[in-house]
Amino acid sequence: MDNTAVVVIDMLNPYRHQDADLLVPSVRTALPAVVRLLSTAREAQVPVVYANDNFGQWRSHHGEIIDISIAGEHPELVEPVLPDEEDLFVVKARHSVFYETPLAYLLGTMDITRLVLVGQVTEQCVLYSALDAHIRHLDVVVPTNAVAHIHAGLADAALRMMERNMGARLTDGPVPL
Repeated sequence: MDNTAVVVIDMLNPYRHQDADLLVPSVRTALPAVVRLLSTAREAQVPVVYANDNFGQWRSHHGEIIDISIAGEHPELVEPVLPDEEDLFVVKARHSVFYETPLAYLLGTMDITRLVLVGQVTEQCVLYSALDAHIRHLDVVVPTNAVAHIHAGLADAALRMMERNMGARLTDGPVPL
């Protein structure tokens, strides 16, 4: 799949927010699948793009975001998914990885037509990113074992919406890259 990129959504997180206690157990469950997918993508030379919240630090860059996340409440959830020197990074401020970011332009320069979305939060940032990818005519794959949620019921509904309304391919197994 030459035109595929993996987008890692908000996995660099200090877990110091209101819903962190609800989110952390799901991140622990999703983490092994995210790590496997990153390893597979890097080995296959599939582009990996991190799209991450800046935590309101408007002068921050990805190095600072990494530092803030590792110094947070759960570095064991961050360290396994740190970007490597080949990975790309987009700082986002809202739910969608596309909103007010250069991601669409970046993907266009690489002729990317298919996104594999992993990360957090299924019923928020993953959902809105899938919608924005869909309206940009990008194919979307969501490995359901590689996304984390705050509220399981909302996450299930969000996944059903991605599949039904956005044509996203949901999988709980290996993703062909």
